[in-house]
Amino acid sequence: MNTVTLTPTEARRLAVSVQCLAGPRPQAGKAGIIDLLRRINCLQIDPIRAVERTQLLVLWSRIGAFDPSWLDDLQRERVIIEGDAHQASYVLTEDYHLFRRWIGSLFKRTGDGMERARAWMEANETLRAAIVERLGQEGPLTATVFNDLEAVPWYPSRWFSGKPASMMMSLLSWQGVVMPVGRKGNQRLWQLRDVWLPEWAEQPLPQEEEVVGLACQRSLKALGVAGPRQISRHFIRGKYPNLARRLAELAAEGTVLPAQIVGEEGPWDGEWYIHRETVPLLESVRDGAWAPRTVFLSPFDNLICDRERTEQFFDFYYRIEIYVPKAKREYGYYVLPLLHGDRFIGRMDSQIERKTGIYRIHAFYEEEGARVDAPARAAAAGSLLELARFIGAKRVELGERIPAPWRDVLEKEVNQGL
Repeated sequence: MNTVTLTPTEARRLAVSVQCLAGPRPQAGKAGIIDLLRRINCLQIDPIRAVERTQLLVLWSRIGAFDPSWLDDLQRERVIIEGDAHQASYVLTEDYHLFRRWIGSLFKRTGDGMERARAWMEANETLRAAIVERLGQEGPLTATVFNDLEAVPWYPSRWFSGKPASMMMSLLSWQGVVMPVGRKGNQRLWQLRDVWLPEWAEQPLPQEEEVVGLACQRSLKALGVAGPRQISRHFIRGKYPNLARRLAELAAEGTVLPAQIVGEEGPWDGEWYIHRETVPLLESVRDGAWAPRTVFLSPFDNLICDRERTEQFFDFYYRIEIYVPKAKREYGYYVLPLLHGDRFIGRMDSQIERKTGIYRIHAFYEEEGARVDAPARAAAAGSLLELARFIGAKRVELGERIPAPWRDVLEKEVNQGL
């Protein structure tokens, strides 16, 4: 079996390409979003809107300006659903079989925590029955509509201080009884799973090895070239039992190919794989079809969500500092990395003021050792202008912590373009 050998540059460019961050942009539209999700697998959902919600930023980074209501439409049309991928994420309903295998498994775990959860559900059988009955009659509904029902409170916890109905909904979702089917503001709308997805109700669960085989192929395709640890952290995180054995079987079949990444100091440690269907893309990158773009990314972007891999591939150390006390933050509250081709050349701390439409760029940091010239700065200014327009900014204000060369081009290009 031939081993595919890549340079670190080829590995980076392949990773960027499979994430649709190089080359022509995917089509803007609901069909384009569906096609994109088939390639990158999932969109992590996060309510923080310092700039824009991450699910929207990830799409914007790839397709440019679009109508955010398209996501709501796709969920109402049952084309996408929420699944436990990169945390809570939008995934395609056609991929539900890859998630369905694990729904219910968490609730069946042993341990004091789950024993208490099961005991709490038994003590609140009246609440459970009322939720199920009313969802069947009136759903979708938010958990808040059940807050007036009597219930035994949840155990004191630093992690959860909400109403019993909210916890009951979460536990019912772990069992596969209910599922989130939309959003009303930041609140989830819930419905009975078998009402929302009746075509799945009577289907038998797929076999574990089948699910792991399919999911690890999807993960590998979205990574380009990866090792088992990276595959297990992508797409359906942490749900790849016996992954090493399944990869060996897929390699024996020729579905995935062994790979190695060889840098100046020799081959990188560990086992590496590339999917057979990805090889033509690698060859096109090698043949000069590499068409880089310059774009700001969400802190939770699929390309960088595995921080360890990001540091290994891009020599880019990134940690989100939302939960770090202000005085201890190194870069800022909500920092967007700036991808230029196959390298990160900077990061930007910014926040939009919704009432006034002022987009404040608090700071911009050029990466140490980055090769940044005037065209790169102009491309970054173009991406910032697109972002400002997308989030509805009326004006961009530049803070004090912006290097002079960057300040000049941002002031010239961005505000004049709004």
